[in-house]
Amino acid sequence: MKSLSETWFADGYIDFELKKYTLLAYLKEVNACFNENKLYPQLADIIFHYNNITAFRENKKYLQEQFPKKFTGVQLQQLQLLYQQMIEDDELMTELEDIIQYAAAKMKFTISSGTEIYEFVEDKMSINPIGLIPLELNEGYFFLSETEKKDTRVYYYRLSIFEKHNEKYRSIKTEFINTWVRGFSNTYESIKLDLIRNRAGLPNPAVYAIESGLHFPVEETLLPVAKRSLVRYISGNKS
Repeated sequence: MKSLSETWFADGYIDFELKKYTLLAYLKEVNACFNENKLYPQLADIIFHYNNITAFRENKKYLQEQFPKKFTGVQLQQLQLLYQQMIEDDELMTELEDIIQYAAAKMKFTISSGTEIYEFVEDKMSINPIGLIPLELNEGYFFLSETEKKDTRVYYYRLSIFEKHNEKYRSIKTEFINTWVRGFSNTYESIKLDLIRNRAGLPNPAVYAIESGLHFPVEETLLPVAKRSLVRYISGNKS
C-alpha cells in the first residue's frame, strides 16, 4: 500500500494539485482494502494521518507565529515542530491550509466507511468465558472462530497499562499458538484443559471464546477487532 509520510502535506513542493493527487492515490488503496472488508493496518494508518493534520490545524496560532518555515522533523506526541527557516510567503501558508482542509474532509469520509465496517464486524461478535474465570485477567488465552466453522484459532494474550498525555490506556499483546478443530470430543473446555496441561506457565488461565457470526479476513479484520473487543470486555468486567 502507498504510505504517506508523517508530514506529507508540507514535504517538498507545497502545491494543492500535487498534494491532492498524492492523497487521492493513497485513499484509493485504502478504500480498495475496505471494499474487501480488510480494515488493518489501513484504518489505524488513516486515523493517524487525520489526527496529525487536525492537530496541525488546531495549532494554527502557533504555526502563524513560526511559519513560514519548512519541516525537517516532527515529534508528534508533543507536537513539537522543527523548522528550517525560509522566506516568508503568505500564499504558501494559504496553499498549505487549503491542502489540510481538503485532506481532512476526504480522510474523515474514508474513516467513516472504515468505522462502519468495524462496528458491523464487532456487532457480529460474541465473547464468552470458558469455565471459571480467575481473579487475574491480565493474562490468558482466547479462541477465535466463526460460528459456522469448526476451526478454532488459539491465542495467548497479555494486557498491560501505559500512560499517554497523562491518561492511562490498556494495550494487548498476543501470540498465535495453534489451530484446533472443534468436535464432539474436542470442545472449548477440552481445548482449555489441553492448554493447561501443556503450558505450565499458566496453571489457572482466563480463557475466552470469541465467535464471529460472519466470515471476514482474519489477520486484517477479525483478529484486530477481536483484540480490541476483548480489552473492553475485560476492562468492563474489572470495573
